[in-house]
Amino acid sequence: EDVQYKKKSSGSEDYAHIVLRFAESQIKSEIMADPYQNSYHHGDPDGYGTYGEGGQDGYGYQTDYPPQEEDAASDVTEGHDEDDQMYEGEYQGIPHPDEIKAARRAARTKARTAVDAMSEQEELAEQYEDIIEDCGHGRFQWSLFMVLGLALMADSVECFVVAFALPSAEKDMCLSNAEKGMLGLIVFLGMMFGAFIWGGMADKVGRRKCLIIALSINCIAAFLSSFAQGYGSFIFFRLFSGIGIGGSVPIVYSYFSEFLQMDKRGEHLSWLCMFWMIGGIYASFIAWGIIPRYGWGFSMGTEFQFHSWRVFVLVCALPAIAALIGLMFMPESPRFLLEHAKHDEAWMILKQVHDTNWRAKGEPERVFTVSQIKTPKTQEDEFFEIQSSTGTAFQRWVVRMCLCDCVLRVQVCLPMFVMLCFSYYGLAVWFPDMIKHLQYEEYESKVKVFHGEKVERFHFNFSLENQVHKGGEYINDKFVNIEMKSVKFESSLFEDCYFEDIKSSDTFFENCTIRSTVFYNTDLYEERFIDCRMENTSFFHTKKGCHLNFAEENDVLIYLVSFLGSLAVLPGNIISALFMDKIGRIRMIGGSMLISAGCTFFLFMSFSQAAIIAWQCLFCGVSVAAWNGIEVITVELYPASKRATAFGLLNATCKLAAILGSSIFASFVGITKVVPILLSCAALVCGGLLALKLPETREKVLQ
Repeated sequence: EDVQYKKKSSGSEDYAHIVLRFAESQIKSEIMADPYQNSYHHGDPDGYGTYGEGGQDGYGYQTDYPPQEEDAASDVTEGHDEDDQMYEGEYQGIPHPDEIKAARRAARTKARTAVDAMSEQEELAEQYEDIIEDCGHGRFQWSLFMVLGLALMADSVECFVVAFALPSAEKDMCLSNAEKGMLGLIVFLGMMFGAFIWGGMADKVGRRKCLIIALSINCIAAFLSSFAQGYGSFIFFRLFSGIGIGGSVPIVYSYFSEFLQMDKRGEHLSWLCMFWMIGGIYASFIAWGIIPRYGWGFSMGTEFQFHSWRVFVLVCALPAIAALIGLMFMPESPRFLLEHAKHDEAWMILKQVHDTNWRAKGEPERVFTVSQIKTPKTQEDEFFEIQSSTGTAFQRWVVRMCLCDCVLRVQVCLPMFVMLCFSYYGLAVWFPDMIKHLQYEEYESKVKVFHGEKVERFHFNFSLENQVHKGGEYINDKFVNIEMKSVKFESSLFEDCYFEDIKSSDTFFENCTIRSTVFYNTDLYEERFIDCRMENTSFFHTKKGCHLNFAEENDVLIYLVSFLGSLAVLPGNIISALFMDKIGRIRMIGGSMLISAGCTFFLFMSFSQAAIIAWQCLFCGVSVAAWNGIEVITVELYPASKRATAFGLLNATCKLAAILGSSIFASFVGITKVVPILLSCAALVCGGLLALKLPETREKVLQ
């Protein structure tokens, strides 16, 4: 430095300037240094060996940049003349992406060496992160993204199938209110059991294999349910359809996260969440396009009917089928394979990822430099003996979940999951039910009431709708080829009447006397007659099912509400994806839940259908950021050996909270909206505050 100072002693720059420039050169040389030339050793001879050196017990790792020469620091100061002009060879402060990657690895290496003892799992996680960084993010991840996105889309569609098909399905099956409620409940029960079962299986037999089996069950059950004619068979197949698709969420996020490097994990897992929104849009769009065409279809006698809603059920299985086809071309997670000591298979898959990405980027000459990956030793943990001595498989699972080191994280995550699911799914049911209630109130306000009318020898050849007839007398009248919707006869007399080709909906005879009357080819079965006295009355060719179809029965507003609610999620999805890695998971979850709690208070000002739809869109758009943050932080909190199991357990609890929330919120429709709003607000506030107790994981290597 003295020599250079004397050489430039012409006064053009002072000594401090030169010192500053020399410091910059030193920083440059440290960044360019090979982070793997400083190897570290573990005392255990059976461990990983020396990291950064090719060896029998380690994995060889070669960097693209050789270690710099000792005089590299002075080289970067060259390129200056006496006027201190900058030449091409001088460091200009814009590091190459590979230099940033090398600096990041150097920092992690320094942090590792500062730890006295590192477990094999932690060391494997660090090494795996380095390999994934070298593989890059490109064509392979985007291909897997599309395939797993379709699987997540199938999960979203499953939540909408019954809700959209039910108004038409109840005509074919003549479902009571209790049966309709059970049909909506059974899907969530199936998804709850599916998440619990497939999440645990994915940690034992593999992510890809379990996802293929789960989606196959969903597709087969959905196909059979579309042809089921009876209520019992339909609800049975929908249960198994839910069990199949219930495994998609815990497996999809665990699977995809294990192919992502740390600095891209939060963003791309958030982009993956967008497929849930796409599923809702897809379901509402095809429901609007298919179901209202109720007249389309065919029948084989009175025993087999195939109407448009059954076509809708079939079309809803297409995302799951597409995901199944795509999975046939995807490999297993190498992180899972390493956990199960399948070194060679993991190496081949990682090489495939590396080569696929760099060929697509126009750099086919890049060589996969990993020669070996040391798998962790299979050793008995501290509770292995307790597990082995426990009898059944379920008891062993309980012991493992209770004693594992993740139990504290479950205790924090579980209440947060429950609070968000209780509020979100409760309001998801409350919004459309409130709209239906307002529609019903408006419809009921227009009802026509007839008192004590007496009609003799009259031919009713026009439809009856939204009417109540009290104390009437109908003598020798004919009701032929007409439709009755929301018609009620109370304390009336029918004598020598004739009913033929009647289609009805919500039509009842209560406390009536019916004498010498014939019912031919009608759907007026005995459940429609409440406390009625029958005298010499005959029923011939009674129709099975409810065959009435009014255009209003399949109001487009039902599908529009769902479509707008799903579309409103788009801005929240984009914002959460762009800022997940910038502001962190904890702030994203807590902020989203607290803002969502504030949004629920505006529901007190909702007095019309348009206002309810507007607040629903706002709530969905804000709360989706919390969902994305929870999905991301869940896969980052748990190690690979327990990730899918823990995620499945949390997701199963989520469905249980959804059942509880939807049942409670629905029971207050038409009574009061104060209780649902206060319950939702309290749950979201508690969940947002609990989120602050979670550890931040954006700078954490995936274990």
